[in-house]
Amino acid sequence: MRKPVTPLIKGLITGGVMLAVSLAFYFSGTYATNSSIVYLMYALYAGGIIWTLLDFTKWNPARFTFGQLFNQGFRCFIVVTLIMVVYTAVIFNLHPEWADEAAKLYREGLATEEGKHRTPEEINNTVEQAKKGFVVSNIAVAIFGYLITGALITAVAAGFILTLRRNK
Repeated sequence: MRKPVTPLIKGLITGGVMLAVSLAFYFSGTYATNSSIVYLMYALYAGGIIWTLLDFTKWNPARFTFGQLFNQGFRCFIVVTLIMVVYTAVIFNLHPEWADEAAKLYREGLATEEGKHRTPEEINNTVEQAKKGFVVSNIAVAIFGYLITGALITAVAAGFILTLRRNK
């Protein structure tokens, strides 16, 4: 009988697949904001977490708790989060022009009704601050996004598995 794959290894595999898919789309010139790519990434992420939980139930067929299931999912999604956050940091640091593009769009947005109550100097300062914080803010969004998504997927999947287990 084979030894079970740990949640850490499952997280490395899941994160590696997500990284490979992200890099494939990146090098093909397709941006990650494309909704079909985002859904694919969520599906891969969810698949890795669910794989971790189901494998845990297979190797531990006795009674298990929500906390035990969540712990397994957490160990997987924290590794995936780390991999994807490092990827996000690297990719945004390699492309400072993305901050320039975002700043340009932000400036255009401020030129609408919202920005009419600001002086040109205030608009320039606001845009410069946003440009300086572009990489950090995107990394923060990645961190919290992956953590929250991973926790939600894990909680829902663990609850579903427990519900199915009780109905057997």
